[in-house]
Formats: sequence, structure tokens, C-alpha cells
Amino acid sequence: MNAALIEPSRALIRGPALRRALIAGARRVISQRELLNKINVFPVPDGDTGSNLAFTLGGVLAGALSRRTQGAGDLLRRVGEDAVDGARGNSGAILAQFFTGVAEAVGPVRALAPEALARGVRAGADSARQALSEPREGTILSVIAAFADALEQRSHGDLGGWFRAALEHSQRALANTPNQLPVLARAGVVDAGAQGFVDLLEGIHEFISSGAVDSTGVAEEAPGDLEAAQAHGELGDADPEHRWCSECLLVGEGLDKAGLRAAIGELGSSCVVIAGSHARLRLHAHVANPSAMFEAAARFGRVESAKADDMHAQARTAAGSIAVAVITDSAADLPADEMQRLNIHMVPARVNFGDQDFLDKVGLSTGEFYRKLRTEGVLPRTSQPPPGDFRRQFEFLLSHHRTLVYVGLSRAISGTLQSAETAAQRGHPDRTHVFDTANASGGEGLMVMRAGEMAMQGADAPAILAEMARLKPLTQTWAVARDIRHAVRGGRMPAWAQPVVEWLGLTPIAKINPAGRMGMAGGLFGKSKVPVRFAAYVAKRVDRSKAWRLIVGHCDAAGDGEALLAALRTRINVHEGWLVESGSAIGAHAGPGALVVSLQPLD
Repeated sequence: MNAALIEPSRALIRGPALRRALIAGARRVISQRELLNKINVFPVPDGDTGSNLAFTLGGVLAGALSRRTQGAGDLLRRVGEDAVDGARGNSGAILAQFFTGVAEAVGPVRALAPEALARGVRAGADSARQALSEPREGTILSVIAAFADALEQRSHGDLGGWFRAALEHSQRALANTPNQLPVLARAGVVDAGAQGFVDLLEGIHEFISSGAVDSTGVAEEAPGDLEAAQAHGELGDADPEHRWCSECLLVGEGLDKAGLRAAIGELGSSCVVIAGSHARLRLHAHVANPSAMFEAAARFGRVESAKADDMHAQARTAAGSIAVAVITDSAADLPADEMQRLNIHMVPARVNFGDQDFLDKVGLSTGEFYRKLRTEGVLPRTSQPPPGDFRRQFEFLLSHHRTLVYVGLSRAISGTLQSAETAAQRGHPDRTHVFDTANASGGEGLMVMRAGEMAMQGADAPAILAEMARLKPLTQTWAVARDIRHAVRGGRMPAWAQPVVEWLGLTPIAKINPAGRMGMAGGLFGKSKVPVRFAAYVAKRVDRSKAWRLIVGHCDAAGDGEALLAALRTRINVHEGWLVESGSAIGAHAGPGALVVSLQPLD
């Protein structure tokens, strides 16, 4: 037994030793994350429980557990706060509420007697259960409750034996989870969240026994992996009515948990977890419309750290067998059907209207973006996703694929690519490849689609990157703006350009140059028949002997977009053509009515 954890004469658990024990437990969970992802089939088979628990505990390791402490109670309070702030997914939010409940029951003590810890764990178990709208047995809740039950029945003379007995009781509860949830029995696995909690306890027990903090543990293959993979393919379990796993942090004073739960319930949400205190709450729910959830939450406090994951895409990834995952950012405009068919993942940028922050294309649909653009008095701002958003998705994808390729927005336009590079360097740089398309909108979308097609056909990362490099100088993007006031107000065009353009009656045309920057390329005199004349302008500047794939984007101007696509079909050899609504990356600067054409040669 580790003497640092126990003071034999008084059997007290002190802050420094408790900190080291929690570090050991957290690191064990993180080392097991890929196994936890593989056995994740409940509440939905999205294959990310391990990643979510790893991110939740990673935030605690980087925060409360990275600093020395004297008081056990203060340490638990900070662990709970960091867990709430960084909680990811259903199991992460439950674990965060468990830590919060333990801390609140223990209070600001410097050292813990076993009886006080047992009371705290029971309070944490009850608090975690209360955080769910629909608690289920056979999950992490059952194992936490079993752990609390065993701690309350102290029959050993030393803390090491007491904790070991509680761990063994928890392990038996874990083994029983398939008897409580039929979906686990069909897959031949235990509950992934419950396994994660037992991993945490096993890491703590290893520290108690040896004093070692192991950060190199490697997960072993579980016997149910093949059955679990088959269960992942049953996309019906992913609840088509609530496909978005959405969460946010709510900050304020006197936050109303009951009112928030009722408001989220009115949306018809499922898997609702509300964890935290009256000052900081982590909200997690499966919803049909993430923006509606974030708007409802904003009525109760300040919304921060919003995220929403498409569980259908995650389930397809968990069920798939391709070697390379393809991911992009929300600046890429491509058809939704093609994204789904090619299982392309996306990291959303941020869109800001005044003091309201939104997730591009997820927390704020493209249609709603243009409605706000027309009606709000404040100009929108866009910003790149933080590295943490990339890292979270990279970790998930790499738990199911050997490598990944991020096909991204031009470095010359945005810092998005740099965020992705930062995430890659902090994670698995040998398995993560970042490619600068030097393009945006439909041009970036065409590159992403080609990468996705190659991945589906079994190509490896070097082959995909070589094809991206070949297509990069061949993929072209033009845009025409009906009203340049947005570009001037947003700083994309100099102020002197507006009176000149208006005086000449010009409809300006911009083009993304080889360096990846958008610049003026020409213009059309007058405002009539712009789609047809724009098509003629583009057709004169491409090789009409080649077959082309193209994407036409419109900024809240579907009729003009259709006319532009039809006019292009009569002027060049369009092998494949798509019409999409361009997102905020273009719309925030070009304004409503703008049109975009992106072309790529077929071979």
C-alpha cells in the first residue's frame, strides 16, 4: 500500500496524495480510449465514448490536477469545475456531475476520513443520476452506485483493502451491464461509460498499491469487438429524430436547472444531461436542431463552448473499414448528400452577430444566417475554429481509422489551417495530414469530395495528398457580388472602391488566385442578366475541350444560382454540376445575392 495516500494513525486521505491518485486514474482512462470507442453502442453507437471521457479528463489533468494542492476538498471542487467546463458527451457530463456532487458534499476540508469520502461518493452518485432526464440501469450510473454502496460497507481495517473491495464490487456491476441493457448483450460488450469509470478506479487502485502513475498503458482488444462493430452499423439506433449530439457550457448566477431542463424538454430532446452548479452548467442533449437548443439555453445564461456532432456520421465512421478519414471545415461548400455518401466530417467555424456566437452550419443554419444578415443591425464576424475543436474530432477519427486527411480553407484567407496544424502537432502528427487547398467555398468543396472519393476507393493518405497537390492549381473559383457594401464594411475591399463601382455601374467579379487570396478580376457593366453574363465570363476563361465538375454557390439567391448553372451547362462540358447555398465564409463578405462558381477538370 502507498504510504503517501494513508496516514495509518488517523487513516486520512490528504490533498497531495489524492491528486496523484486521480492523475493515475485519469491517465488510465485516456490510455484505454480506443477500446472504449470500439465497445460504445449505448445510448447510440457513435463510437466516441472513449474520446469524450479522454477529453473530459484531459481538461482536468491540464487544470486542477496540474497544480499542487494542500486541501482535498479544494482539489475536488476544482476537479468538478474543470470537468464541467471540459465535459464531452453523455458519459463525460455524467462524470463531471459525479465529481461536482462529491465536492459539494465533502466541502472545504484539508483531509478526508473514509466515512466522509463514502458520503461524498454517495452524494456524487445521486447527483449524477439526477442530472439525467431519463436515467437507465446498465450504464455508468449503475457502476457509480455500486461503488458508493461498497464504500458505505467498510469492513477492512486499512484503506487499501477498503478501496479494493469497492473496486471489485464495481467490476461485478460492470460485468452485469449486458444483463441490464439488451443492446449490450447483442453486441457482446459491457457499457463503454461504465467501463471508463472502472478504468478510473483501477488506475487509482494501482496507485494505492504501488505508488506508480502509469501513463503508458495500452488497451487490450475486447472479445466483443466484432459484435460491437456490427452493432455500430445499425444506424437506426442513432435516433434519426435527434441526430445531433449537442452541448454547451452555461455561465451565470443562480442558474435555474429545473427551468432549463423544462425548456430543453419542450424541444423533444433525448439523452438530456445537465451537470454542474448554480454558476456553471454543462448541458448535453441529443436534438434535431442544435440552434434551437442553444437559443433556449441562452435564455438562462451565457452560452459558451458550444459544439454539435452528427451522430449519423460518427456511426458510419465507427462501422466503416476504410483506412483514411477525410475531414474539412465549414468554409467548404459542397452538397449535403455528397458529404453523407462520402462520410466527410466537418469542423464548424464560429459566426458572431454582436454578442451572440454560433457554430457555422450547425448551431446556425445557412438559411438562418442570411435571415440575420438581412435583418440584424450588426455586421457578422467569422472566426476560425479553435485547435481544441479540431483535436476533438481528430482524436475520434483516429480511434477508427489508421490516418486522416484534413482538406482545408486557404491559409491566406484564414487562420483555420493553422488551428488544424496545431491540433495535429499536439495529437498524432504521424497519422494526421493537413492540406492547404489555397481555395474556399465550392473550390474547397470539390477538393474535399475528390479526397473522400479516393478514401472510399481504398487509397492511402500519400496517394490522396498527391492527388490534392495535382488538383490544387487546376481548381478555380470565381465570385460575383451584387452589393459590395458588405465587402467594404468587412474590410475585404478598400472604402474607395465602393463609390467607383457604384458610379461605373459595375458588378465586380473576384477570383481566388494561386496564392489562395481573393482579388478583383474584372466586372460586368450593369445589373441585368448577371447569371447568364457571369456564365459567359467564366466560360471564356476555361478550357472548353475538357470535361468539368463544378459547384455553383448562391448567397440566398437560389433562382439566380439555378440560372447560372443552366447557363454554364450550355457553354462548357459539365460532367457533374451541383447547386449549393454558400455559407458564411462567402456570405459574410459578399452579402446576399452573391454567386460563386468553382470548377475542377475531370482528369
